[in-house]
Amino acid sequence: MEPTSPRWRIPPEELARHEARRGRRHAFEHLDGPSTALVVVDLVPFFVDDADDGPVVVAAVRRLADATRSAGGHVCWVVPGAEPETAARREFFGDEVWERYRASGGGGRPAARLVPGLVAPGDRVIEKTAPSALAHGRSDLRSVLAELGVETLVVVGAVMEVCVESTVRDAATLGFRTIVAPDAILAARPAGMAGSVRTIHRSFGDVRTLAEVEALLAAGAGGTG
Repeated sequence: MEPTSPRWRIPPEELARHEARRGRRHAFEHLDGPSTALVVVDLVPFFVDDADDGPVVVAAVRRLADATRSAGGHVCWVVPGAEPETAARREFFGDEVWERYRASGGGGRPAARLVPGLVAPGDRVIEKTAPSALAHGRSDLRSVLAELGVETLVVVGAVMEVCVESTVRDAATLGFRTIVAPDAILAARPAGMAGSVRTIHRSFGDVRTLAEVEALLAAGAGGTG
């Protein structure tokens, strides 16, 4: 069955391309629970509250977080901090938009900036000051993942076209087995979701439905997958 949902779709020709290249549809056909981390990018009110599909995505992320913990995996919540002031970034965005996005994460402790009720005991909450959660020197996520012995990342959150895709590209470059679950990702616009899904699927990571990731986690619970 072609992986799809009302919010996203992989074109048939892209599925056929990978099947011809590697002899199977999906890059990663198993998950080992203890070496897997769910990385949730920027699930903060700034991005969620005004999104029509915000509640659907938050519910999907909750399901994946529960499934990851049940499989013995790790949940890492990444929240935006204020990017360093640079003349080039201010010039690019313009003063008003630059200040609005620099403050998108809100204030206070990182865990308090997330949509309420997401973090469970044992989860990690990490601040980033760049679009990618894995940008060198701009978050502690790399060192946290190394400490936990993580080999596979399931990346979700907000928004697909910017911080999620930036994180996925860096994850692939760093050698992580990388999966995205678009059912648990907010996009700025439908065309942006479609473009990012196609780019990621072609070059950076596997693309799976929410149910598929849950099943892979259940099969790999405790490192038996």
